[in-house]
Amino acid sequence: MTRILCIGEAMAEIRREGAGFAVGFAGDTFNTAVYCRRRLKRGSVGYQTRIGTDPFSGAFMNLANAERLDLSAIRSDPAHNIGIYSVQTDAADERSFACWRSMSAARSLFQRAEDFAAPTNADILYLSGITLAILTPAARAALMTSLAELRVAGRRVAFDSNDRPQLRCDAGTARQAIAEAWALTDIALPSVDDEMALFGDANAAQVLERLRGLGVVAGALKCGALAMEPGVAPQTFPRANRVVDTTATGDSFNGGFLAAWAEGADTSQAMLVGHDLARMGGPPSDRRAGAGGGPIRIPGPPRSREPWR
Repeated sequence: MTRILCIGEAMAEIRREGAGFAVGFAGDTFNTAVYCRRRLKRGSVGYQTRIGTDPFSGAFMNLANAERLDLSAIRSDPAHNIGIYSVQTDAADERSFACWRSMSAARSLFQRAEDFAAPTNADILYLSGITLAILTPAARAALMTSLAELRVAGRRVAFDSNDRPQLRCDAGTARQAIAEAWALTDIALPSVDDEMALFGDANAAQVLERLRGLGVVAGALKCGALAMEPGVAPQTFPRANRVVDTTATGDSFNGGFLAAWAEGADTSQAMLVGHDLARMGGPPSDRRAGAGGGPIRIPGPPRSREPWR
């Protein structure tokens, strides 16, 4: 049974609905964990983060538990809270965001020895450039060292650069950290536009050449519809009937790809599973058709709180 652990930051989403507001939860690695768990037939999917003891953190744990995620790697920090952001949707159904994450408990990940225990129990570790961006330099270096040791021990690392300029201190630091992560990656799931913007590649072919030069030989280049593995023929994928919201499309692709790959699918099959999941639209609670995942929503804070460690 394959054990997958996604590592990063989940946030509470506040958005206007009608005359009031609704609360949901999202975050690139959390979205991927949920989509992967929904698609995975055999195995487990866990999530590693830090949250607070605030009501939003309690609501998040209830939702994550309902999605059947392994929550044993989530720790609570009474001095901080879960990150929060608000979202506005324009006439074309595209979203813009405002974030309040400076006090997010997830920013203290990998500053304590206990955080390094959970990855040792997983077969596949998934993280993103956002995971790296929220960490302190020392924590990021310690995580990289741990990932290198885990790979020697037989674990596999999956990574999506998912670069967010507003999170990083400077482009040079981001390039260095992400390049180091690519060199430790077994399953690469980058978006071509993120890679081209950060590293100055002219096209998808140059992105593939650079990543393969770092030793990456498995995974898929999103938006380019190309396999990281040399020799895999390009594929034609069916289009979504109607694009409603492109938010989290990449996260849902990653979740589907990882689930299929963990169950023994080859790269071409895993790409098709990821694409099909991405073009289905949001999760069942969202009830919208078209491409894109969107946040994982709940109607509002629950009346009771699930216990957590």
